[in-house]
Amino acid sequence: MNFDDRYHYRSARSTNFGEAGVAASEPLAASAGLRVLAAGGSAVDAAIATAATLAITEPVSNGLGSDAFALVWDGSKVHGLNASGRAPAAWTPEYFAGRTAMPNRGWDTVTIPGAISAWAALSERFGKLPFADLLTPAIDYARNGYGVGPVTTASWRRQEPDLIDQPGWADAFRPGGRVPATGERFILKGAADALELIAATRGEAFYKGAIAEAIVARSQADGGAHTMDDFASHTADWVTPITMDAYGLTVHEIPPNGQGIAALIALGLMDRLDLGDEPDSVRSIHLQIEAVKVALADLYAHVADLEAMRVSPAELLDPAYLDERVKLIDPDRAQTFETGKPLAGGTVILTTADADGMMVSFIQSNYEGFGSGCVEPTFGVSLQNRGKGFSLDPASPNLVAPRKRPFHTIIPGFVTKGADPVMAFGVMGGPIQAQAHAQFVTRVGRFGQGLQTAADAPRFRVLQGLTIAIETHFPAATLEGLAALGHVLDNDAPGAAFGFGGAQAIMRVGDLYAAASDPRKDGHAVVL
Repeated sequence: MNFDDRYHYRSARSTNFGEAGVAASEPLAASAGLRVLAAGGSAVDAAIATAATLAITEPVSNGLGSDAFALVWDGSKVHGLNASGRAPAAWTPEYFAGRTAMPNRGWDTVTIPGAISAWAALSERFGKLPFADLLTPAIDYARNGYGVGPVTTASWRRQEPDLIDQPGWADAFRPGGRVPATGERFILKGAADALELIAATRGEAFYKGAIAEAIVARSQADGGAHTMDDFASHTADWVTPITMDAYGLTVHEIPPNGQGIAALIALGLMDRLDLGDEPDSVRSIHLQIEAVKVALADLYAHVADLEAMRVSPAELLDPAYLDERVKLIDPDRAQTFETGKPLAGGTVILTTADADGMMVSFIQSNYEGFGSGCVEPTFGVSLQNRGKGFSLDPASPNLVAPRKRPFHTIIPGFVTKGADPVMAFGVMGGPIQAQAHAQFVTRVGRFGQGLQTAADAPRFRVLQGLTIAIETHFPAATLEGLAALGHVLDNDAPGAAFGFGGAQAIMRVGDLYAAASDPRKDGHAVVL
């Protein structure tokens, strides 16, 4: 592992080393997590404090009305938590009659938010400090304000035209009739009140109390279908991660309804291919692109709520199946594998580790920027639009149905080697996440690049057919070589922070941790 190649790409960031740490996409949130670690909290406590703060300080990407997933290394094994929300009971295919696709914004895209249930479940099982203490930094930033970071400001402005007419959005997120400027103080006092109720009730107020009542009332007033029973019936579920062995490592992901399985398929294919000796060579990148295309073809055809899938994850990850799938890849030309064109996303990923050996990868998301655009005004809760992930095709395993989870893009990641932990990691950014997980693990595991170098490195993103979005700090010869193989290159991804993702990672290195944070985001990695 080469931790000294920190200037290999365009970032001047260095990998940080310590006995505990936090890597997050916004600096105040990372500092909140570090304060918890310094106070004797566990890595899970730090993750909750960081996530709660991110819900306030990076509101484009996530909020109190987000969904969440987590992978937790407890010192001996990896635990998975699926806290994604389910559809309201009223959401039958008939409810959406007359539409050919799920709506993009509004109350009819809002599944029951799961992030608060994730915080409570993680605290109950792995927390050391009082739950209420973990939310103190977020409450303070919501009530007294914080200076908005430059990447967050740019994302905020990019979403404004689509959301200005959504119920409650402008009142909450255009103070004074405009988007906050970089460095300007932003305050969301209603969210402070919500967080105080969440802290006092360990999240119960969000699902069975005053916050749920306010959200349901606003939904129904605006024509939505949400009920108190929909909120009260929500549960976060502990799940067994699915895995793939590649490069002598074992990569862990949350099982469907999420897209982590696509990262595992792609890695299984990449491990079967000769990627050569240079991570940025034409051969290496071409074969990685083609492996991702094959993985995405399976993802979009088969993945849905686990109970609705007609093909099991085990079948998609079966070595014999991958042995056949890898034969489709031609080292000398680009091909299509009937993938669909993904959409832009809005997500935060964070990683934490403590001196006792616990490590966490936690991801929390609105889906698209600000999610549905719907905001409950009393408590400042912005609601995700995860319902957009459902299909209205009767033949799809992802067909919308009551109390069903939609296809999900957000995925945490974890890597082990034998019985030992290696890395908690993740790459936010909607549909690039599975693609970027495979690229990140390949750079670290196959080519031995250091964490910060792997975070800095250029990425590709498969779009549709032969078209790929690709960052221009790849070597010119690589870009020319990919085009010669038939790839259609497009560097116009929708904003670097979303189009090419934002990585956060912490790796075990002897009796210390190495921590890295993506320069595409406002955040950083901090250590004790």
